[in-house]
Amino acid sequence: MIHRALAFITALGLLLGSAAPAFAAPHTDGIVHTVQPGESLTLIARRYGVGVQAIVATNNLSSTVIKPGQKLTIPSVSAADNPNPSTRDTSRAVNYIVKSGDYLSKIARDYGVSTTSIMTASKITSTVIFAGQMLVIPAASASAGAPPAVAATAVPAAGAQPTASAANPGTYTVLPGEYLTMIAKRFGTTYTELVRLNKLMSTGLVPGQVLVLPGGSAASAAPTAAPTAAPVAPVAGASAYKVKAGDNLSRIAAMLGTTVSALQLANGMKSTVVYVGQMLAIPGRTPAAPVATSVPAATAVPAATAVPTAAPVSVAPSTSGTFEVGGQVAGFGANAVSAMQSAGMKWVKHQVVWSPGANANDQAGTISNAHAKGFLVLLSTKGNPEYTTTNYYPEYAAFVGRLAALGADAIEIWNEMNLDREWKVGTISPATYTGMLKQAYNAIKGANAKTIVISGAPSPTGYFGGCGGNGCDDNLYIAGMVAAGALNYMDCVGVHYNEGVLSPTLSSGDPRGSSGHYTRYYPAMVNTYSSAVGGARKLCFTELGYLSGEEWGSLPPNFRWNGATNMSVAQHAQYLGEAVSLARQGGKVRMLIVWNVDFTVYTDDPQAAFAIIRPNGSCPACSTIAAAMR
Repeated sequence: MIHRALAFITALGLLLGSAAPAFAAPHTDGIVHTVQPGESLTLIARRYGVGVQAIVATNNLSSTVIKPGQKLTIPSVSAADNPNPSTRDTSRAVNYIVKSGDYLSKIARDYGVSTTSIMTASKITSTVIFAGQMLVIPAASASAGAPPAVAATAVPAAGAQPTASAANPGTYTVLPGEYLTMIAKRFGTTYTELVRLNKLMSTGLVPGQVLVLPGGSAASAAPTAAPTAAPVAPVAGASAYKVKAGDNLSRIAAMLGTTVSALQLANGMKSTVVYVGQMLAIPGRTPAAPVATSVPAATAVPAATAVPTAAPVSVAPSTSGTFEVGGQVAGFGANAVSAMQSAGMKWVKHQVVWSPGANANDQAGTISNAHAKGFLVLLSTKGNPEYTTTNYYPEYAAFVGRLAALGADAIEIWNEMNLDREWKVGTISPATYTGMLKQAYNAIKGANAKTIVISGAPSPTGYFGGCGGNGCDDNLYIAGMVAAGALNYMDCVGVHYNEGVLSPTLSSGDPRGSSGHYTRYYPAMVNTYSSAVGGARKLCFTELGYLSGEEWGSLPPNFRWNGATNMSVAQHAQYLGEAVSLARQGGKVRMLIVWNVDFTVYTDDPQAAFAIIRPNGSCPACSTIAAAMR
């Protein structure tokens, strides 16, 4: 993609002007945060549990625009940061920064207003709030006549220490938008203690997941949310079980007449964590035929807008199509065509930016030009975040349907939807995206059944530690899509991988922090995504690239992941060839698009350093890719 996922300036769309409320600079607690690629003030504020405006005031910022590498002092949050409910001027609205342990009805009760009036004044559509979020507390008169606030009893107060009792059995069921640090603070424990108690292999959480709290036990794990209907016991002789809301592994084992360890062994599980919609093999029961992946109902995934209620049908694995390789181009001139042909590439990728009123016929020349040069064409379609609300879906679907009618061989539906620079902040949700995907898929297949529909590739990240309206880790986003029925509306799962600094044959040794995270390694990315969809769809890498700054002597600071240049040009070529070889031989990948072929821009976003055509016009990677395809 032209706007790189790995380095950008995020503007929140709200500039602080004279009309904005004034904030006094809070006192600081000595934390200095260095802005990382992909971060926004909203994300940073959420991580530290403070308000955006508090960070702005502390650092004397003139706007909310920040840049990678920028140093920010993080203020501490104290009671003085929010207006005192008993002394505040009730004749005017005031701002309130949500703290850990807050919930909307509690805030409404404290300030003597209704939850509805706060939601209206704050322009939010859900009662789910998060630490660091800024709410508007309306004037008392604005809340007159509104229904009284109802105290929420399901959410523990900040700092409350749970005990194993009938009221709190020592477990907690994860709610949409929650992440591990937030839950740890709420229950007066630590992030590391929750990881230890629950034997978590990842810090990502899934709504409906049951966590053991200090004082509880795995055997007693049960949801703390509202009770749900007991799961129906599987039919005698059934070989698989679909996890339901409220399930945990020990409960499933008891119901199926087996043990937790036997279930773990049968399913290759390293922890006891299960998620709603997960298919578990039942030990000792052999299916008469391969079990098709049954897509769970979209009831446990956070969504700003509900996914259509029609139950998704069962989908069988889609394994058709020979592995092919291609590249994303800037100009697609003679040099690019020659390099791609010598590398054995069959696909060319162009990115198309859609907006309401756009004419798909404008892309007819792009499609015919690719075909005339002997290439299949992949069009990756995206638009501004403001166009991701449901009212735009029909027009967007009609647009991609027309692209299919014009002869597009493959279409990718949006781009990195798990980030707020690509999807409207506050509404990020795999279930909501599935609604877009469904309409687009039906329009495309109605126009040209041969066009391959690729789901939008999320940005690989573990930053959020969960999945909520302001951002979502990619593994949880894919799992949420599956739960929402997305496998019914795609031929291939879109994947991005651009951050590797080691050979794709390796699964350890990354020199950066979080060196064990799966996004650092090609094999782990493939396994994570393929496992998330149960092998029911192959993967399509719509971007896979390596970054070498050798010719420039040094990369921009935010791209120096492994020394000044990350890798040599020779290693750049080697790693691309190895990635193509692994993808071709592994059987899980349908398509690999190299990011990129011929980009020449080298700024703070060093696109040219990813290119296979180097500044001197040579293409060392062409020969390694060609060798991998023979």
